[in-house]
Formats: sequence, C-alpha cells, structure tokens
Amino acid sequence: MALPISYNVRNIIVRWKVTLLALAGIALVVGVLIALTAMANGFSKALAATGSADNAIVTQRGSASELSSGLSRDNASMIAVDSRVKRDAQGRPMASPEMIIVASLPKRGETTEVNVTVRGVTQMAFSVRQNVKITEGRNFTPGLYELVVGKKAGERYQGLEVGGSIKLQRKSWQVVGIFTSEGSGFESEIWGDYDALAPVFNRAGGYQSLTIRLADPSTLEAFNTEVKANPNMQLQMASELQYYAGQAGQTANVLTGLALFVGVIMGIGAVFGAMNTMYALVSARTREIGTLRALGFSRSSILSSFMIESAFLALVGGLLGSVLALPINTLSGATGGVNFSQVAFDFRVSPTWLAVAVGGAVLMGLVGGFLPAWRAARTPITAALRDA
Repeated sequence: MALPISYNVRNIIVRWKVTLLALAGIALVVGVLIALTAMANGFSKALAATGSADNAIVTQRGSASELSSGLSRDNASMIAVDSRVKRDAQGRPMASPEMIIVASLPKRGETTEVNVTVRGVTQMAFSVRQNVKITEGRNFTPGLYELVVGKKAGERYQGLEVGGSIKLQRKSWQVVGIFTSEGSGFESEIWGDYDALAPVFNRAGGYQSLTIRLADPSTLEAFNTEVKANPNMQLQMASELQYYAGQAGQTANVLTGLALFVGVIMGIGAVFGAMNTMYALVSARTREIGTLRALGFSRSSILSSFMIESAFLALVGGLLGSVLALPINTLSGATGGVNFSQVAFDFRVSPTWLAVAVGGAVLMGLVGGFLPAWRAARTPITAALRDA
C-alpha cells in the first residue's frame, strides 16, 4: 500500500531547517536562470520591435550591419522614386536615407565612455517610422547642430537631457528633444539632421542605408530581386522588422547560451545539494523507515514516497525562485549591438522560460532524490530497528 502524502508534509515541516537549505539552493538556480534568459529575451525584443512590417531597408549587398554598408545618392534616389514606394499627402516618396556613425559618451555618474549610435536622418524619417514620437522638447531644425535622443539613451548618457549639449567632432550639439519608439532599439540612439552631420563626419557623398515605406508590403520580394539583379547598385533589400530582428540573433544566442551554461553548472550543484539533503533526511528517519516496513509498507511505496517528497521540495524551490525573479522585469540593461554601440533594453521574463526553469527544478529534485530514496527503500527492517 502507498504512504499518505500527509506523512511527507509533516516530515518537511518538522525538519524545516534542512528543508529551507534545499529550497534556497534550488531557488537560487532558478532565479539566476530566469534572470539571464530575461536579459536575452529583452535584448531580442528590443531589436525585434525596431522597425515596421510596412517598411523595407536597403543596404549594401553582403554588409553585416548598417555601419559597414554604403550606397550612393544616385542609387538611393532611383529606389526612392520607384512606384512601389508609398507617397505622403504632398506626393513625396516616403524614403529615409540615413547615415550611421558611432560616438563615445560618458555614462551618467561615471567617467567611463561607451559607444552610442548617432543616426543622421531627414525629416522624412519621422513619417517613415511612425512609431517614433517626440515626447519631450521639440524636433531638430534642419541645418542646425541640434539633436533629438532616444529615451533610453537620454537616461544612460551624460548631457543627453533636453537643454544639454555634447561634443561631436569638436563641435557642440544641442539636445532639443527626447523621442520614444515603443521600446525599440531606436531609443538607444541619437538622431540629428543628415545635412548637418554628414559634412562634419565627411560622409556627404552617400548613405549607409535607405528605409522606405512600401505601398504594398507584398511587393518586397520582387522589388528586392530587381535591386539585386541591377549590376550598377550592388544593394539588397529586406523587411525592416526581419532585418533588425536578425541583428539581434547572434548576441541573443550568446546570452541564451550563457544562461543555459550557468544554469547547467548551478543545476549540477543543486542536484548534489538536494542529494545531500535527502541523505540527511533518510539518516534522520531510519527508525521511521524500519517501522513503516514492519507495518507492511513495501519498498516501492517508500521509494515513491521519498521521490515525491524530493520532487515537491524542488517544485516549491522552483516556484520560489520564479517569484523572486519576477521583479527583474522592472530592470533595464545594455549590451553591445552589431554597430559596436550599446543597445539598451528592458529585462523580459518569458512565460516559456518560467515553465522550463520550474520543470528543470523538479527534474533536479528527482535526480537528486533518487539515490537517497533507493537507499531508504533498501534499508532492511532489522537494521533500521537496530539503529533505533
């Protein structure tokens, strides 16, 4: 016959000190795993949210990022006037030619300088990317040394508040506005007028990318085929959403791999911790085990009872670690992007990884509890009663 679950619950309560040690070890493993995967998930979502499904981005064929791309003014103009490019109310092509450079700025409260992306755009960029909204101050005036900065960049770097100023190429640039873009990677950037930035950085001859709003997004594939087939262009076109999501891939994979590696290493430690805990419980309950065997409980019942107890402890530890890790959703961080600059992002706890972490905790409990449970089930009745 099977042992009642109430027996295991009472033993857990009576031996609460050992129980807490086991719970703490498993909760720590689960908490660290969730924190690291939340970092990877947040970074992926920040870049995956960058752009619009109606937009396409044109870059140099074979380039790994906008920073390593280049296209001429003539090629950009030829693509912009194509009939598949949407027009605004004034009949102008909704095409945003852009330049990308990387500047070094000190973080707030620190002297260490880190890279930040500076994007030279025209006023059309704010029509093409409709999720970009000026939320504080105003937009820059074309032709002037004025900048607008993403919300996350404004929070992280010195001088990037409205009214502040920074030095770029020995020139003073005034920050006149803050913008948001629904949490996308653009919020980690600084934007200024292309015609003001390009001569300062000797980039007046062309652009790094061209973003267009398509009249019909379904024409993208055929449009890209034509662009790639033109020997005078050496360009490629991709969905803006897919392009920036792909930029996140390598870094996100590294972060996820790190999370799994750390989780496995800590998980092995937690398994041994659970094993030691269960061995201690078995040693302390030798008399009980002998009594249960004398009362007619089978070895399989005792084995199942201890396995259930170990799995239950691991489940509680996993749930505890998940609850303790949830506040990480209020945190933000930054990591290097493909343009050698930092991308700020919010930590995002994934329900999928929560389930994986709790399931992994239960597995750790089962693995760590098996040998002690087997020892308990194999304890001879006479030996157990003699120890009593």
